[in-house]
Amino acid sequence: MLSKSVVYGFLALATARAANCRVLGSSSESTRTSRRWLPSAGKIRGVNLGSQFIIEPWMAQDEWSSMGCGSANDEWQCVQALGQDAADAAFKKHWDSWTTQDDISQIKSLGLNSVRVPVGFWIREDLVNEGEHFPRGGLEYLDRLVGWCADAGIYVIMDLHGGPGAQIPNQQYTGHGVSYPGFYTQDNYERAYKFLEWMTERIHTNGKYRTVGTLEVINEPVHAGDYPSLASDLISKYYPNAWTRIRNRENKLGVGSSKRLQIQMMDKSWGSGDPSSHLPDTTSALYDDHRYYKWDGSVTTTKEGYISAACNDNRGGSDVIVGEWSLSVADAVQSNDEFQIANRPDQVEWYKQFWAAQAQTFEKAGGWVFWTWKCNWIGGMDEWRWCYQAAVAAGVIPRDAGSAASISPC
Repeated sequence: MLSKSVVYGFLALATARAANCRVLGSSSESTRTSRRWLPSAGKIRGVNLGSQFIIEPWMAQDEWSSMGCGSANDEWQCVQALGQDAADAAFKKHWDSWTTQDDISQIKSLGLNSVRVPVGFWIREDLVNEGEHFPRGGLEYLDRLVGWCADAGIYVIMDLHGGPGAQIPNQQYTGHGVSYPGFYTQDNYERAYKFLEWMTERIHTNGKYRTVGTLEVINEPVHAGDYPSLASDLISKYYPNAWTRIRNRENKLGVGSSKRLQIQMMDKSWGSGDPSSHLPDTTSALYDDHRYYKWDGSVTTTKEGYISAACNDNRGGSDVIVGEWSLSVADAVQSNDEFQIANRPDQVEWYKQFWAAQAQTFEKAGGWVFWTWKCNWIGGMDEWRWCYQAAVAAGVIPRDAGSAASISPC
Protein backbone atom coordinates (compact mmCIF):
# COMPACT_ATOMS: atom_id res chain seq x y z
CA MET A 1 0.00 0.00 0.00
CA LEU A 2 1.22 3.49 -0.86
CA SER A 3 2.64 5.37 2.11
CA LYS A 4 1.70 8.96 2.87
CA SER A 5 5.21 10.13 2.13
CA VAL A 6 5.07 8.63 -1.36
CA VAL A 7 1.65 10.12 -2.06
CA TYR A 8 2.68 13.58 -0.99
CA GLY A 9 5.83 13.21 -3.03
CA PHE A 10 3.58 12.93 -6.04
CA LEU A 11 1.47 15.83 -4.86
CA ALA A 12 4.53 18.02 -4.54
CA LEU A 13 5.30 17.53 -8.21
CA ALA A 14 2.10 19.20 -9.26
CA THR A 15 1.56 22.83 -10.16
CA ALA A 16 -1.63 24.70 -10.77
CA ARG A 17 -1.27 24.49 -14.52
CA ALA A 18 -0.77 21.55 -16.82
CA ALA A 19 2.03 23.40 -18.59
CA ASN A 20 4.48 21.84 -16.17
CA CYS A 21 3.27 18.45 -17.37
CA ARG A 22 4.23 19.45 -20.89
CA VAL A 23 4.47 17.10 -23.81
CA LEU A 24 8.12 16.57 -24.67
CA GLY A 25 8.91 17.99 -28.08
CA SER A 26 11.92 15.89 -29.00
CA SER A 27 11.12 13.38 -31.71
CA SER A 28 13.46 10.92 -30.00
CA GLU A 29 11.24 11.09 -26.90
CA SER A 30 8.02 10.64 -28.89
CA THR A 31 5.12 12.48 -27.21
CA ARG A 32 5.30 11.17 -23.67
CA THR A 33 4.39 13.52 -20.88
CA SER A 34 7.13 14.84 -18.65
CA ARG A 35 5.61 13.28 -15.54
CA ARG A 36 2.40 12.00 -14.04
CA TRP A 37 1.05 14.26 -11.33
CA LEU A 38 -1.58 14.85 -8.72
CA PRO A 39 -3.10 18.24 -7.86
CA SER A 40 -0.91 20.66 -5.94
CA ALA A 41 -3.71 21.35 -3.46
CA GLY A 42 -2.69 18.12 -1.75
CA LYS A 43 -6.18 16.63 -2.02
CA ILE A 44 -8.34 15.46 -4.88
CA ARG A 45 -11.42 17.69 -5.16
CA GLY A 46 -13.40 16.68 -8.17
CA VAL A 47 -16.56 15.62 -9.93
CA ASN A 48 -17.55 12.61 -11.98
CA LEU A 49 -18.54 13.25 -15.57
CA GLY A 50 -21.33 10.73 -15.25
CA SER A 51 -23.50 9.90 -18.28
CA GLN A 52 -20.97 11.42 -20.68
CA PHE A 53 -19.74 8.14 -22.16
CA ILE A 54 -22.03 5.67 -20.36
CA ILE A 55 -25.50 7.13 -20.10
CA GLU A 56 -27.47 6.19 -16.99
CA PRO A 57 -31.09 6.97 -17.85
CA TRP A 58 -32.15 7.37 -14.21
CA MET A 59 -30.12 10.59 -14.06
CA ALA A 60 -30.53 11.75 -17.68
CA GLN A 61 -34.08 10.81 -18.63
CA ASP A 62 -34.88 13.87 -20.74
CA GLU A 63 -31.62 13.47 -22.66
CA TRP A 64 -32.27 9.75 -23.09
CA SER A 65 -35.75 10.35 -24.43
CA SER A 66 -34.55 13.04 -26.83
CA MET A 67 -32.16 10.49 -28.31
CA GLY A 68 -35.04 8.13 -29.04
CA CYS A 69 -33.96 5.73 -26.27
CA GLY A 70 -36.77 6.43 -23.82
CA SER A 71 -38.01 2.86 -23.33
CA ALA A 72 -34.54 1.30 -23.27
CA ASN A 73 -32.89 0.38 -19.98
CA ASP A 74 -29.30 0.89 -21.09
CA GLU A 75 -27.00 1.66 -24.01
CA TRP A 76 -27.10 -1.91 -25.32
CA GLN A 77 -30.90 -1.85 -25.55
CA CYS A 78 -30.91 1.59 -27.15
CA VAL A 79 -28.50 0.52 -29.88
CA GLN A 80 -30.61 -2.58 -30.52
CA ALA A 81 -33.79 -0.51 -30.71
CA LEU A 82 -32.49 2.26 -32.97
CA GLY A 83 -30.16 0.21 -35.13
CA GLN A 84 -26.42 0.77 -35.21
CA ASP A 85 -26.21 3.72 -37.61
CA ALA A 86 -29.07 5.68 -36.07
CA ALA A 87 -27.74 4.96 -32.58
CA ASP A 88 -24.25 6.13 -33.53
CA ALA A 89 -25.71 9.43 -34.77
CA ALA A 90 -27.78 9.92 -31.63
CA PHE A 91 -24.87 9.17 -29.31
CA LYS A 92 -22.49 11.44 -31.21
CA LYS A 93 -24.91 14.32 -30.69
CA HIS A 94 -24.99 13.47 -26.99
CA TRP A 95 -21.20 13.14 -26.64
CA ASP A 96 -20.80 16.50 -28.38
CA SER A 97 -23.12 18.38 -26.03
CA TRP A 98 -23.43 16.72 -22.59
CA THR A 99 -20.03 17.95 -21.35
CA THR A 100 -18.68 21.04 -23.10
CA GLN A 101 -15.54 23.11 -22.79
CA ASP A 102 -17.63 25.62 -20.83
CA ASP A 103 -18.37 22.85 -18.31
CA ILE A 104 -14.66 22.21 -17.86
CA SER A 105 -14.02 25.94 -17.41
CA GLN A 106 -16.78 26.13 -14.81
CA ILE A 107 -15.41 23.10 -12.99
CA LYS A 108 -12.03 24.81 -12.80
CA SER A 109 -13.58 28.10 -11.62
CA LEU A 110 -15.26 26.36 -8.68
CA GLY A 111 -11.95 25.33 -7.16
CA LEU A 112 -12.21 21.74 -8.36
CA ASN A 113 -8.93 20.21 -9.51
CA SER A 114 -9.98 16.79 -10.83
CA VAL A 115 -12.52 14.89 -12.86
CA ARG A 116 -13.25 11.17 -13.04
CA VAL A 117 -14.23 10.03 -16.52
CA PRO A 118 -16.31 6.81 -16.62
CA VAL A 119 -15.90 4.94 -19.92
CA GLY A 120 -16.95 1.57 -21.28
CA PHE A 121 -14.52 -0.90 -22.80
CA TRP A 122 -16.41 -0.45 -26.09
CA ILE A 123 -14.84 2.96 -26.66
CA ARG A 124 -12.06 0.79 -28.11
CA GLU A 125 -14.29 -0.59 -30.82
CA ASP A 126 -12.19 -3.57 -31.93
CA LEU A 127 -12.84 -5.16 -28.51
CA VAL A 128 -16.58 -5.42 -29.18
CA ASN A 129 -17.63 -8.93 -30.16
CA GLU A 130 -20.10 -9.96 -32.83
CA GLY A 131 -23.58 -9.76 -31.36
CA GLU A 132 -22.76 -7.07 -28.80
CA HIS A 133 -24.55 -3.75 -29.11
CA PHE A 134 -22.72 -0.57 -28.17
CA PRO A 135 -22.47 2.90 -29.76
CA ARG A 136 -19.48 3.66 -31.98
CA GLY A 137 -17.50 6.84 -32.40
CA GLY A 138 -16.91 7.99 -28.82
CA LEU A 139 -13.11 8.08 -28.90
CA GLU A 140 -12.76 11.39 -30.69
CA TYR A 141 -14.95 12.98 -28.02
CA LEU A 142 -12.91 11.41 -25.23
CA ASP A 143 -9.74 12.78 -26.84
CA ARG A 144 -11.33 16.22 -27.03
CA LEU A 145 -12.55 16.10 -23.42
CA VAL A 146 -9.22 15.14 -21.87
CA GLY A 147 -7.56 17.78 -24.03
CA TRP A 148 -9.83 20.41 -22.52
CA CYS A 149 -8.97 19.12 -19.06
CA ALA A 150 -5.26 19.26 -19.83
CA ASP A 151 -5.53 22.83 -21.10
CA ALA A 152 -7.40 23.79 -17.91
CA GLY A 153 -4.90 22.06 -15.63
CA ILE A 154 -7.44 19.53 -14.38
CA TYR A 155 -6.29 16.11 -13.23
CA VAL A 156 -8.11 13.15 -14.79
CA ILE A 157 -8.96 9.74 -13.35
CA MET A 158 -9.73 7.43 -16.28
CA ASP A 159 -12.22 4.86 -15.04
CA LEU A 160 -13.09 1.56 -16.75
CA HIS A 161 -16.71 1.87 -15.66
CA GLY A 162 -18.24 -0.77 -17.91
CA GLY A 163 -16.31 -4.01 -18.35
CA PRO A 164 -16.76 -6.74 -20.97
CA GLY A 165 -19.67 -8.98 -20.05
CA ALA A 166 -20.78 -6.55 -17.28
CA GLN A 167 -19.03 -6.73 -13.90
CA ILE A 168 -22.19 -6.54 -11.80
CA PRO A 169 -25.80 -7.45 -12.62
CA ASN A 170 -28.71 -5.14 -13.37
CA GLN A 171 -26.81 -1.86 -13.43
CA GLN A 172 -27.14 0.77 -16.14
CA TYR A 173 -23.57 1.94 -15.56
CA THR A 174 -22.21 -1.26 -17.10
CA GLY A 175 -23.87 -0.36 -20.41
CA HIS A 176 -25.76 -3.67 -20.40
CA GLY A 177 -28.06 -4.71 -17.58
CA VAL A 178 -27.62 -8.47 -17.20
CA SER A 179 -29.04 -10.97 -14.75
CA TYR A 180 -25.65 -12.57 -14.08
CA PRO A 181 -22.24 -10.83 -14.26
CA GLY A 182 -20.34 -12.13 -17.27
CA PHE A 183 -17.09 -10.25 -16.70
CA TYR A 184 -15.37 -12.97 -14.68
CA THR A 185 -14.06 -15.18 -17.48
CA GLN A 186 -10.62 -15.42 -19.01
CA ASP A 187 -11.87 -14.12 -22.37
CA ASN A 188 -13.48 -11.05 -20.84
CA TYR A 189 -10.52 -10.43 -18.54
CA GLU A 190 -8.33 -10.51 -21.63
CA ARG A 191 -10.48 -7.89 -23.35
CA ALA A 192 -10.22 -5.71 -20.25
CA TYR A 193 -6.43 -6.15 -20.11
CA LYS A 194 -6.20 -5.13 -23.77
CA PHE A 195 -8.29 -2.06 -23.02
CA LEU A 196 -6.00 -1.13 -20.12
CA GLU A 197 -2.84 -1.64 -22.18
CA TRP A 198 -4.27 0.45 -25.01
CA MET A 199 -5.38 3.22 -22.65
CA THR A 200 -2.00 3.18 -20.90
CA GLU A 201 -0.23 3.69 -24.21
CA ARG A 202 -2.67 6.40 -25.26
CA ILE A 203 -2.11 8.27 -22.00
CA HIS A 204 1.66 8.16 -22.37
CA THR A 205 1.86 8.96 -26.09
CA ASN A 206 -1.00 11.35 -26.81
CA GLY A 207 -0.45 14.88 -25.55
CA LYS A 208 -4.15 15.47 -24.95
CA TYR A 209 -3.92 12.92 -22.13
CA ARG A 210 -1.07 14.69 -20.35
CA THR A 211 -3.06 15.29 -17.15
CA VAL A 212 -4.53 11.79 -16.99
CA GLY A 213 -2.69 10.42 -13.98
CA THR A 214 -4.82 7.58 -12.65
CA LEU A 215 -6.22 4.54 -14.44
CA GLU A 216 -8.96 2.64 -12.60
CA VAL A 217 -9.04 -0.99 -13.66
CA ILE A 218 -12.76 -1.68 -13.02
CA ASN A 219 -15.61 0.17 -11.33
CA GLU A 220 -17.86 -1.46 -8.71
CA PRO A 221 -17.37 -5.20 -9.22
CA VAL A 222 -19.41 -7.86 -7.40
CA HIS A 223 -19.51 -8.05 -3.62
CA ALA A 224 -17.99 -11.09 -1.95
CA GLY A 225 -21.18 -11.63 0.03
CA ASP A 226 -23.21 -12.02 -3.16
CA TYR A 227 -20.73 -13.77 -5.45
CA PRO A 228 -17.89 -15.14 -3.30
CA SER A 229 -16.14 -17.14 -6.03
CA LEU A 230 -16.27 -14.29 -8.56
CA ALA A 231 -14.98 -11.76 -6.03
CA SER A 232 -12.16 -14.12 -5.06
CA ASP A 233 -11.23 -14.51 -8.73
CA LEU A 234 -11.21 -10.72 -9.14
CA ILE A 235 -8.83 -10.30 -6.22
CA SER A 236 -6.50 -13.20 -7.00
CA LYS A 237 -6.41 -12.98 -10.80
CA TYR A 238 -7.87 -9.87 -12.38
CA TYR A 239 -6.32 -7.20 -10.17
CA PRO A 240 -2.73 -8.53 -10.20
CA ASN A 241 -2.82 -9.31 -13.92
CA ALA A 242 -4.30 -5.90 -14.75
CA TRP A 243 -1.53 -4.30 -12.69
CA THR A 244 1.16 -6.32 -14.47
CA ARG A 245 -0.20 -5.62 -17.95
CA ILE A 246 -0.24 -1.85 -17.28
CA ARG A 247 3.28 -1.84 -15.85
CA ASN A 248 4.61 -4.07 -18.64
CA ARG A 249 3.21 -1.69 -21.23
CA GLU A 250 4.88 1.22 -19.44
CA ASN A 251 8.14 -0.75 -19.40
CA LYS A 252 7.82 -1.35 -23.14
CA LEU A 253 7.31 2.38 -23.66
CA GLY A 254 10.31 3.21 -21.50
CA VAL A 255 8.27 5.16 -18.97
CA GLY A 256 10.34 6.18 -15.96
CA SER A 257 9.19 5.69 -12.38
CA SER A 258 8.21 9.33 -11.89
CA LYS A 259 5.97 9.22 -14.95
CA ARG A 260 4.09 6.02 -14.21
CA LEU A 261 0.36 5.95 -13.75
CA GLN A 262 -1.38 5.64 -10.44
CA ILE A 263 -3.31 2.36 -10.73
CA GLN A 264 -6.63 2.35 -8.90
CA MET A 265 -8.82 -0.48 -7.64
CA MET A 266 -11.96 -0.49 -5.53
CA ASP A 267 -11.11 -0.12 -1.86
CA LYS A 268 -11.69 -3.08 0.46
CA SER A 269 -14.61 -1.14 1.96
CA TRP A 270 -16.50 -1.88 -1.27
CA GLY A 271 -16.78 -5.50 -0.19
CA SER A 272 -15.01 -7.49 -2.90
CA GLY A 273 -11.98 -8.24 -0.73
CA ASP A 274 -8.58 -6.67 -0.14
CA PRO A 275 -7.43 -5.37 -3.54
CA SER A 276 -3.77 -5.26 -2.53
CA SER A 277 -3.55 -8.84 -1.25
CA HIS A 278 -2.27 -10.37 -4.51
CA LEU A 279 -0.62 -7.39 -6.18
CA PRO A 280 3.02 -7.82 -7.21
CA ASP A 281 3.71 -4.29 -5.95
CA THR A 282 1.74 -1.41 -4.43
CA THR A 283 3.90 1.53 -5.47
CA SER A 284 1.57 4.17 -6.90
CA ALA A 285 -1.54 2.17 -5.99
CA LEU A 286 -4.72 4.09 -5.20
CA TYR A 287 -8.03 2.79 -3.87
CA ASP A 288 -11.53 3.94 -4.78
CA ASP A 289 -14.09 4.25 -1.98
CA HIS A 290 -17.76 4.88 -2.81
CA ARG A 291 -19.39 6.33 0.28
CA TYR A 292 -23.13 6.82 -0.01
CA TYR A 293 -24.73 7.44 3.39
CA LYS A 294 -28.03 7.08 1.55
CA TRP A 295 -27.57 3.32 1.42
CA ASP A 296 -25.95 2.77 4.81
CA GLY A 297 -28.56 1.16 7.04
CA SER A 298 -26.54 1.93 10.18
CA VAL A 299 -27.02 5.69 9.78
CA THR A 300 -29.80 7.29 11.78
CA THR A 301 -32.03 8.90 9.15
CA THR A 302 -32.33 12.33 10.74
CA LYS A 303 -30.43 15.50 9.97
CA GLU A 304 -28.44 15.11 13.14
CA GLY A 305 -27.79 11.44 12.30
CA TYR A 306 -26.41 12.17 8.85
CA ILE A 307 -24.11 14.95 10.03
CA SER A 308 -22.86 12.79 12.90
CA ALA A 309 -22.19 9.85 10.57
CA ALA A 310 -20.20 12.00 8.18
CA CYS A 311 -18.22 13.85 10.85
CA ASN A 312 -17.24 10.66 12.67
CA ASP A 313 -16.38 8.59 9.63
CA ASN A 314 -12.90 7.34 8.77
CA ARG A 315 -12.31 6.45 5.12
CA GLY A 316 -8.64 5.50 5.33
CA GLY A 317 -5.32 7.05 4.39
CA SER A 318 -4.11 9.33 1.65
CA ASP A 319 -4.09 6.49 -0.90
CA VAL A 320 -7.91 6.25 -0.64
CA ILE A 321 -10.01 8.59 -2.77
CA VAL A 322 -13.75 8.74 -2.18
CA GLY A 323 -14.57 8.44 -5.86
CA GLU A 324 -18.37 8.62 -5.54
CA TRP A 325 -20.67 10.32 -3.02
CA SER A 326 -23.71 12.58 -3.01
CA LEU A 327 -26.04 14.63 -0.86
CA SER A 328 -28.93 12.20 -1.22
CA VAL A 329 -30.51 10.60 1.83
CA ALA A 330 -32.41 7.33 2.28
CA ASP A 331 -35.33 6.72 -0.07
CA ALA A 332 -37.68 6.36 2.88
CA VAL A 333 -37.04 9.92 4.10
CA GLN A 334 -35.81 11.90 1.07
CA SER A 335 -39.28 13.32 0.35
CA ASN A 336 -40.52 13.86 3.89
CA ASP A 337 -40.78 17.26 5.53
CA GLU A 338 -37.34 17.00 7.14
CA PHE A 339 -35.44 16.41 3.88
CA GLN A 340 -37.66 17.45 0.95
CA ILE A 341 -35.96 19.95 -1.37
CA ALA A 342 -38.67 20.82 -3.94
CA ASN A 343 -39.75 24.41 -3.34
CA ARG A 344 -37.89 24.40 -0.02
CA PRO A 345 -35.18 27.10 -0.01
CA ASP A 346 -35.08 26.73 3.77
CA GLN A 347 -33.31 23.38 3.27
CA VAL A 348 -30.25 24.90 1.59
CA GLU A 349 -28.32 25.59 4.78
CA TRP A 350 -28.60 22.07 6.16
CA TYR A 351 -27.55 20.45 2.89
CA LYS A 352 -24.59 22.84 2.75
CA GLN A 353 -23.57 21.55 6.17
CA PHE A 354 -23.98 17.95 4.95
CA TRP A 355 -21.79 18.67 1.93
CA ALA A 356 -19.11 20.25 4.11
CA ALA A 357 -19.18 17.44 6.68
CA GLN A 358 -18.54 14.86 3.97
CA ALA A 359 -15.93 16.87 2.08
CA GLN A 360 -14.03 17.64 5.28
CA THR A 361 -14.02 13.98 6.34
CA PHE A 362 -13.05 12.69 2.90
CA GLU A 363 -10.12 15.12 2.81
CA LYS A 364 -8.70 13.30 5.83
CA ALA A 365 -8.18 10.54 3.26
CA GLY A 366 -6.94 11.36 -0.27
CA GLY A 367 -9.85 13.54 -1.28
CA TRP A 368 -13.14 13.20 -3.11
CA VAL A 369 -14.96 13.06 -6.43
CA PHE A 370 -18.68 13.93 -6.23
CA TRP A 371 -21.27 11.94 -8.20
CA THR A 372 -22.00 13.68 -10.46
CA TRP A 373 -21.32 16.98 -12.24
CA LYS A 374 -24.48 17.17 -14.32
CA CYS A 375 -27.93 15.59 -14.12
CA ASN A 376 -31.10 15.93 -16.12
CA TRP A 377 -34.26 16.20 -14.01
CA ILE A 378 -34.16 13.13 -11.79
CA GLY A 379 -37.68 12.08 -10.84
CA GLY A 380 -39.13 15.08 -12.68
CA MET A 381 -37.34 17.67 -10.55
CA ASP A 382 -34.09 19.59 -10.22
CA GLU A 383 -32.57 16.95 -7.95
CA TRP A 384 -29.41 18.80 -6.94
CA ARG A 385 -28.58 16.27 -4.24
CA TRP A 386 -26.94 14.26 -7.04
CA CYS A 387 -25.78 17.12 -9.28
CA TYR A 388 -22.84 19.32 -8.30
CA GLN A 389 -23.48 21.97 -10.96
CA ALA A 390 -27.12 22.34 -9.94
CA ALA A 391 -26.23 22.32 -6.23
CA VAL A 392 -23.85 25.23 -6.78
CA ALA A 393 -26.57 27.11 -8.65
CA ALA A 394 -28.96 26.46 -5.75
CA GLY A 395 -26.45 27.85 -3.23
CA VAL A 396 -26.01 24.47 -1.54
CA ILE A 397 -22.40 23.83 -2.54
CA PRO A 398 -20.08 26.84 -2.21
CA ARG A 399 -18.27 28.25 -5.23
CA ASP A 400 -14.97 27.35 -3.56
CA ALA A 401 -14.56 23.58 -3.32
CA GLY A 402 -11.85 24.06 -0.71
CA SER A 403 -14.12 25.82 1.78
CA ALA A 404 -15.48 22.82 3.68
CA ALA A 405 -13.27 23.34 6.71
CA SER A 406 -14.31 26.98 7.03
CA ILE A 407 -17.97 25.92 7.19
CA SER A 408 -16.92 23.54 9.98
CA PRO A 409 -20.07 21.48 10.50
CA CYS A 410 -18.17 19.02 12.68
